[in-house]
Amino acid sequence: MSHVFELATVDDTRAFGVRLAGLLRAGDLVILSGPLGAGKTALVQGIGAGLGVLGDITSPTFVIARVHRPDSARGGRVALVHADAYRLGDAADPRAEIDDLDLDASMDEAVTVVEWGEGMVEQLGDAHLRITIDRRDDDTRVVELTGVGGDWPTRLADSDGIRVRGGTARRCG
Repeated sequence: MSHVFELATVDDTRAFGVRLAGLLRAGDLVILSGPLGAGKTALVQGIGAGLGVLGDITSPTFVIARVHRPDSARGGRVALVHADAYRLGDAADPRAEIDDLDLDASMDEAVTVVEWGEGMVEQLGDAHLRITIDRRDDDTRVVELTGVGGDWPTRLADSDGIRVRGGTARRCG
């Protein structure tokens, strides 16, 4: 079952990420997809803030992956591995390139978020959260959360808990 939310602004997208981080725990794999400019990195910035990790979160397009350690001063509880598979899609077997990144080496102790990873990283875990973001002409973001395997259906059942508080987000459907 999918859960769909509308987010009116980029700030709401970040705030949604902060709230979403409350559902995430070490070992989680999040696969993030959407067109260029949809707000994928903004969502990951919010997730990083919610997890309380060190460093600015920027798109890892050219470095492929970044590790953000928890910051105890900010209440950090788990590391964030932020990867971008956009540049890997042209390879004959992009899954082999993903394997070369050793993302699975840190899976147990981090939340791993992979932008553009659909069809390439699902093998890294038995379960994952698939997030699709689309940006409408009026800049509203439509975010769809789909839990695949594991306990995701239970964790997402109360997805009202990740609504943006004080911003403009509404659940669709």
